[in-house]
Amino acid sequence: MNRVNRRGHNEQLFVGHLKLKDLKEQDGLNNRYLFKDHIPAYPRPEFHVSHLKHDTDRVGLRGIRRDGGFRNPADGSLLWWSLVVGSDEIRSAERRLLETTYPDRTEEQAQKQQSFLEKFATSPVFMESSRLGSYRFTFPLEEVLKAYRDQFCSGAQPVMRVFRTVLYKQEVMYAVLVHRPANQQLFSDLPLLTDDPNSVCTYRDGHFIWRSEAMCETHRYKLLRRDDEKQMEAEELAYHHQFYVWHHAAVAMHVEDSDSNWLGLG
Repeated sequence: MNRVNRRGHNEQLFVGHLKLKDLKEQDGLNNRYLFKDHIPAYPRPEFHVSHLKHDTDRVGLRGIRRDGGFRNPADGSLLWWSLVVGSDEIRSAERRLLETTYPDRTEEQAQKQQSFLEKFATSPVFMESSRLGSYRFTFPLEEVLKAYRDQFCSGAQPVMRVFRTVLYKQEVMYAVLVHRPANQQLFSDLPLLTDDPNSVCTYRDGHFIWRSEAMCETHRYKLLRRDDEKQMEAEELAYHHQFYVWHHAAVAMHVEDSDSNWLGLG
């Protein structure tokens, strides 16, 4: 489905989480970034995320203070959060990537390995500043889920489902839906979010797992694998920096059909 969102941007919606390969096979797509060729080799790490962020502007900040909590600024039924992926998450993702790629590397080889993954972290996912306003609220994921559980689920565990893929001009967003158990029937057409090792995003042991297929907005480096030495490194491109799609995961909490449509966190 094609539509214009409230910020005036064109977006294309698809049910489920479509990996880039599957997204390219959808009918009627005309996206010059998604179909670009000759993109330099880049890593596809697995990020484990334990914090969520909510970005807003001055008007949104006033509303949060007034309500004592968070709501959809358009009075919609969904409250949106993004994953926090900072330096700690990048370092741990780099370690997992190397351990998975070279499980039999020696301690000496591990000691020689230089940090490289942060050089590929060029998309807005990794920015400390916000694209949506001057204010950012960051909370532990478990604190947000506990507040939702207590305020909307009567203490029961919320339900997580695979929601949608949204394609913008250069951005791909994978949305996870969180809803009350009482609304099982309302969202029964959406698959449950399971711990599938092949999925783009899942939830496990108090954190979201985001398996990035496109972590660079601007490709300034090329990934080099030195398999004989069991090493990875980032080789800087001399020229022709490439611009490609980048993707990220978001969490949409359903806050409609309840005593209040805002989530209190303090």
